[in-house]
Amino acid sequence: MTPDPVDIVALTRALVDIDSTTGREGEAGAWLASYLRGRGFTVVEQPVDAGRFNVIATQQAPPQLVFSTHFDCVPPFFASRVDGGRIHGRGSCDAKGILAAQVAAADRLMRDGETRVGLVFVVGEERGSDGARRANEAAPGGCRFLIDGEPTDNRLGLATRGILRLKLHANGRAAHSSFPELGESAIDKLIDALIDLRSIELPGDPVLGRTHYTVGLIDGGVAPNVVPPSADAEVMFRTVSDATVVRRAVASLERRVTLEHVLEVPPVRLTTIPGFDAAVFPYTTDIPFLAGWGDPLLFGPGSIHAAHTADESVAIAELTEAADHYVRIARHLLDAPR
Repeated sequence: MTPDPVDIVALTRALVDIDSTTGREGEAGAWLASYLRGRGFTVVEQPVDAGRFNVIATQQAPPQLVFSTHFDCVPPFFASRVDGGRIHGRGSCDAKGILAAQVAAADRLMRDGETRVGLVFVVGEERGSDGARRANEAAPGGCRFLIDGEPTDNRLGLATRGILRLKLHANGRAAHSSFPELGESAIDKLIDALIDLRSIELPGDPVLGRTHYTVGLIDGGVAPNVVPPSADAEVMFRTVSDATVVRRAVASLERRVTLEHVLEVPPVRLTTIPGFDAAVFPYTTDIPFLAGWGDPLLFGPGSIHAAHTADESVAIAELTEAADHYVRIARHLLDAPR
């Protein structure tokens, strides 16, 4: 083991300064794997696809608890800087600062003789969780707890919403716009379906609240002077129930459009421990795809409101506090009776 403790600021900045927007994680993964080997971990680079891999770090024995987060981030890439006690840069909050705090915690536990802790750092969280799905195949069995890191303002998660992405396809018939009666407007059909969607009652939950949605993408038509023969919209539902309940609720839209299933992530109820503030979080995480790694907890420094923004940042003090909290959470869980 290297004699010095983890420098959370330096580690965060080193990772932020490598462009690992989703699909480009290879360089950051290689750097991270080398860094963890230098700190005494046994590291596996688990392939996800050509040039992309998860980084799984353990000690002598299979872990009973793992810290996990992702090292991909959303575009555009911009490098790190420190200003006013905060680290700025793409991924500083979501989730490279979190990763650095987890490494610092695992390193501290290892120095104290704790051999039952590992690290699972994955690619692809921002675009469908392909890294987490692959990492679940490497779960050794016997791992009791997964502490997943996302920006929670250093609070434990009680639950997270799921997602359901649907694509609405409308078909029409092209015609010269001076004779609209000879055509059939797909855009009109799509608009009517989206208006109908506003009046549909969606499922609710006493803890997670009511399902809501965003119409994130609309595309249609071929030219201003042509009755549009096709139109599409993508809708993202933030779910609080099984997605089949939502699909059943919106089935009436199929009299105007066809519905294509794109992606589903279920909502999750989470493990908590005493002594920490806890909250419900409306976003999704990799947790549903990492079930093999144990009972899930969600905890991390930083605010989700800073993630994905044009000036993403995280407070250095919050990263340091998070490392202390991660150590405390891990010790509590590892000391708990089976």
